[in-house]
Amino acid sequence: MIIVLKQDITPKQKEDIKGLLKENGLIIKEIKGKEDTVLGAVGVNRMDPRQIELMDGVASVVPISKPYKLASRELKKEDTIVTVGGVKIGGNRVVMMAGPCAVESERQIMEIARIVRDAGAVILRGGAFKPRTSPYSFQGLGEEGLKYLRKAGDEYGMPVTTEVVSPRDVEMMAGYIDMFQIGARNMQNFELLKEVGKTGMPVLLKRGLSATIEEWLMAAEYLMANGTDQVVLCERGIRTYERATRNTLDCSAIPVVQKLTHLPVIGDPSHATGMRDLVSPMGLALVAAGASGLIVEVHNHPEKALSDGPQSLLPEQFEKLVRDVQALCPVVGKSLESVPRIMPKGMSADSSEQAAAEEMVVAFQGERGAYSELAVRNVFDDVKVLPCKTFHDAFEAVNRGSAKYGVLPIENTLGGTIGDNIDLLTRYPNITIVGEVQVRIIHNLIVNPGTRMEDVRTVYSHPQGLAQCKEFLEKELPDAKIVPFFDTAGSVEYIRQLGDKSLAAIAGTPAATYYGMDILRESIETNPRNYTRFFVLTREENAPVFRSANKPDRAAISFSVADRAGSLFDALEILRQYGLNMKKLESRPIAGRPWEFFFFAELDIPDIPTFEEAFALLRERTSGLKLLGYYKSAH
Repeated sequence: MIIVLKQDITPKQKEDIKGLLKENGLIIKEIKGKEDTVLGAVGVNRMDPRQIELMDGVASVVPISKPYKLASRELKKEDTIVTVGGVKIGGNRVVMMAGPCAVESERQIMEIARIVRDAGAVILRGGAFKPRTSPYSFQGLGEEGLKYLRKAGDEYGMPVTTEVVSPRDVEMMAGYIDMFQIGARNMQNFELLKEVGKTGMPVLLKRGLSATIEEWLMAAEYLMANGTDQVVLCERGIRTYERATRNTLDCSAIPVVQKLTHLPVIGDPSHATGMRDLVSPMGLALVAAGASGLIVEVHNHPEKALSDGPQSLLPEQFEKLVRDVQALCPVVGKSLESVPRIMPKGMSADSSEQAAAEEMVVAFQGERGAYSELAVRNVFDDVKVLPCKTFHDAFEAVNRGSAKYGVLPIENTLGGTIGDNIDLLTRYPNITIVGEVQVRIIHNLIVNPGTRMEDVRTVYSHPQGLAQCKEFLEKELPDAKIVPFFDTAGSVEYIRQLGDKSLAAIAGTPAATYYGMDILRESIETNPRNYTRFFVLTREENAPVFRSANKPDRAAISFSVADRAGSLFDALEILRQYGLNMKKLESRPIAGRPWEFFFFAELDIPDIPTFEEAFALLRERTSGLKLLGYYKSAH
């Protein structure tokens, strides 16, 4: 059952409630949500719920109907974020886990770890104990393989995961790895689940060969009931009559499971398909279905692999898959996880530096629930946000230090460049670009609860939001009054305050959620290819921390040239000589100097030393040359 606690409950009242539940043999989980704190009590329950409901500090008691109590969304509405080393799985992030099927030698795992890390993997996988169908197949290197796996993870700054097959190995393995894997054949090995659950460590639980979704979630319940709440579910295909592929990948299980449980779910296209050429397309299908990550097999010499060579991606195939997943992320409202997130290599999640990072303030322009806040959440975990009225206010907050980072829009696929922010970048010499994130802009018609379409008489939103939904408004609300507002999320707050059912606003889902409003129509934008690109900004002294975890591949500069024929060509010729591909070039007026302009450019860079050499030559052919920042591109 779920015990919802009153907001003014005292510590003694809470302990009294827990004491009574424990006396009756129940397992208790305390969950603090945005609004309420609840106690989840599971086990063989012989208590009358009214006995709890009458206790001081209890607001209500709600029974859990699902057989999987701790894993159910009835117990916890918000998504669980599972932390593995410095990597977080779940929510609005997509995690790439990669490595060989089996650890074959120290040299092999070290080389593959470097390859997958450089391509974008954030967790290293590799089997040390291999349960094989044939007793004559390679069974793994055992503890020796764990030592090699640990060494590779430490060397390349990645947490490691591997499969456990025997309860007697659990204690030994816990000293080498960051996350246990429970394989498909062991999903219902309940004694193994109990032992692994007792460690309290993160667990990757693969779906059984022929398991139903409920059986899968009940296996997760075994883990949670025995001590760990850090469980990641993994869809890896189920056995059907089809023989064209190794298994049948059940992509539909992803959204179904996400409705039933708060636990994150990822996919394993390698074991699902069993064929190298099918891994990437099915991996993308899993992400499109909502998976919080992929675990794939990669081998530098798959023809010599001791296990599952035919389904192992070649290094170049894995690198392309990561790029394709990164391009897909904004479509599904997520971002690709980097390791460790905003932390330098080697910093542990429980370090003092991470504790300080969790107290960080990040500034954005707009009201709570704005698309800019969504961009913040796609980059940072567990930070305080600082809504700012104007772009200038956000820059000032970063410059003064009242916010450590700022996330500001720079370009929209439909509306073009946000020139004000380019200008502000050139006026704050202490502020630099360190990151980039893309957000798909999905507009919704948002109303006060209970409002019907025929009730709407007036629609508020930012002018761009109104313009981008013009076809919907003309077709569905031809007689409604259209009122421009300073901010999309702000328009939602405004109609909420008025409480008038004749009013509607156009904004994103986060704004509706934050202000407790209803979405009357989803995705009403005329052009679905509507994306906004944001820059992550910070003071120069904070930049090394972010950049060390997000390898820059792009630079932004501003410059001006002499007023003579060919002066711009002379400057750009240096970029050509050094192979610096120019992704963007725009001119902007120089404040206080009528009819004079500077140029803003974004460049793909092979590495920082090469760029710095070109930058030094560029200084000789330009004036007012400024480096605005290095960052990792989002596409």
